[in-house]
Amino acid sequence: MTATGIRIGADVGGTFTDIVLELADGTLASQKILTTHDAPERAILEGIEQLLDGNGIALVSVEQIIHGTTLATNALIERRGAATAFVTTSGFRDVIETRTEGRFEQYDLNIVLPTPLIERQDRFVVEERLNARGEVLVPFDERQAAAVIGEIAARGYQSVAVGFLHSYRNADHEHRFRDLIQAQLPDVLVSISAEVSPQMREFERFNTVCANAYVQPLMASYLLRLETELQQRGATCPLYLIHSGGGLISVETAAAFPVRLVESGPAGGAIFAAELAARFGRKNVLSYDMGGTTAKIAIIEDFTPQTAKSFEVARTTRFKKGSGMPISIPVIEMIEIGAGGGSIASVDSLGQIRIGPHSAGSEPGPAAYDLGGVDPTVTDANVALGRLDPATFGATDITLSPGRAIEAIRERIGSKLEMSDETAAIGIAEVVDENMTNAARVHAVENGKDLNGFTMVAFGGGAPLHATRLMDKLGLDELLVPPGAGVGSAIGFLRAPFAYEAVQSHYSRLDAFDLAGVNRLLADLENEAREFVRMGTEKDLVTERQVSMRYKGQGWEIPVRLSASRFDELAVEELARVFSKAYEEFFGRAIDDLPIEAVSWSVRVASVIERPERTAMLDAGASATADSRRQVYEPVSGVAVDTAIYSRDRLQPAMVVSGPAVIVESQTTTILASHHQAVSQIDGTLRITRFDQ
Repeated sequence: MTATGIRIGADVGGTFTDIVLELADGTLASQKILTTHDAPERAILEGIEQLLDGNGIALVSVEQIIHGTTLATNALIERRGAATAFVTTSGFRDVIETRTEGRFEQYDLNIVLPTPLIERQDRFVVEERLNARGEVLVPFDERQAAAVIGEIAARGYQSVAVGFLHSYRNADHEHRFRDLIQAQLPDVLVSISAEVSPQMREFERFNTVCANAYVQPLMASYLLRLETELQQRGATCPLYLIHSGGGLISVETAAAFPVRLVESGPAGGAIFAAELAARFGRKNVLSYDMGGTTAKIAIIEDFTPQTAKSFEVARTTRFKKGSGMPISIPVIEMIEIGAGGGSIASVDSLGQIRIGPHSAGSEPGPAAYDLGGVDPTVTDANVALGRLDPATFGATDITLSPGRAIEAIRERIGSKLEMSDETAAIGIAEVVDENMTNAARVHAVENGKDLNGFTMVAFGGGAPLHATRLMDKLGLDELLVPPGAGVGSAIGFLRAPFAYEAVQSHYSRLDAFDLAGVNRLLADLENEAREFVRMGTEKDLVTERQVSMRYKGQGWEIPVRLSASRFDELAVEELARVFSKAYEEFFGRAIDDLPIEAVSWSVRVASVIERPERTAMLDAGASATADSRRQVYEPVSGVAVDTAIYSRDRLQPAMVVSGPAVIVESQTTTILASHHQAVSQIDGTLRITRFDQ
């Protein structure tokens, strides 16, 4: 098709679906629409149609559509996946239930571990066994495999996960089982761990392949429906998905490895924040993304989001590592909690206000939406406190009802705690702000970071409402609210590179280094990654290599970036020096005279994305003129005060807004307390600082 420069980003969240249209001149138009959970593609199609019609553009003129979704994440959290069987090595049936020796509550004698994704009755074993070098100890039992396949057929499973011991070193047995089952049951989807997550540590690898198989029928069906509907409506452009590592992949890859779509939407948000950081030269940034269902916090250093090779979904104990479902895939590292605008407030047995993790979502939504919701939410508290006003809310299909919001807060919170309506609403707002602040602190500590000197970037429909309060609680001195903040993740999709990271475990000590094996592995990983990336682009590519390393006897590794694409003796010596330096940076000192081990290798191939041109921050100029005034709760004084209301689209560069103030736009609202000041920048970004600096 002819290049038009017109692209679309579509982000499906738990409450809203955000659609962003990028025109050929780089300008953006956007639309928020309530997510249609029974058929998520419907909201995408409606939003795209409204945006294109409003701009006089035909769908056939669109050059590219990029999509991110929480559908896979929600299916795992809510256990709404397919009927799935898990097949593993004899003797290892219960690995995903017994987990590891780690305990997220060390001294709790009554600790309740997360329920495994696949129940025991749905787990099967086959006689076979490899050692850690991939050598066959017990041959693959074809007769027993046939019996297991017969049982799978009899029980009517839609999907099968296969995870054999040490298959990351030798995948022959997993491939053989897949061949057998596909020959007899061609309609059953099969995921093998050697392709989904070829890494050591069987609990994490088995859990990851189970998660992939569990959501694959759902995601494959959804992606097929979306692609078909787009084509029927006239689209001729490709559809791409953003994966959890922050890169774009084809629909075919996404359907085969849907577990890589977990956290795809939040990954777009981190890319959005990183681009803003690069534009204004802020090397240390705390990305804060609050939508309707969750809040996500990520650390960005040197204009690049932090990444990891694994993360946890659905933590059962708030903030506790080990209390969730481990997924071993490359991911932009962040912490995510149930603290969105639609998060439901309740009173626990101790008489304390609790927020989330359950959300009112889009159906029925917060009580203030007047769509049938009766539970009080964070959005209802913001309406009751005057932070959100029906006249300036901006959502085309929602008319806020302050009466409904106050009624829900009074019935479910105020009456139980014998509080006034206002006090109950303040309690909800303060609790959710403290929850998000604690999440940021925990995330920083887990990553060994001190947030002193960091700049916060706030986006998502809910973040600008709460960002100045978090800024105060965390002691940060600068907050940036970019233009298009309400649909930041969808804009981030349009800034993402085509990228894929191939990972595989391969053990080698540096004092007996496997030169041939490692060089062969790195070449294979690069070819694999390039093959996936070439499905989407012919642009110039950049390759990054990394290895996870440790001292002998240690149970976990640290990442070390590789400068060489191939190894010789000199490169091995240099790797030892680089590891020692990295270890010293992590832990304060290196350890002498201990053998060094390389455990897992990764190669990331990505298309080249140019960083934005550096922009200098504007100093404060003339004061902006308020459009109106109303009573809004102000946390410093603790009461509702007369507050100036400003329209963001009327703020010119260098204009100053001093708090208390509310800055409104169509898709979000920014709140300034009495000690905050905002200066509008060249691109429309709000730079918010505190008077007490």
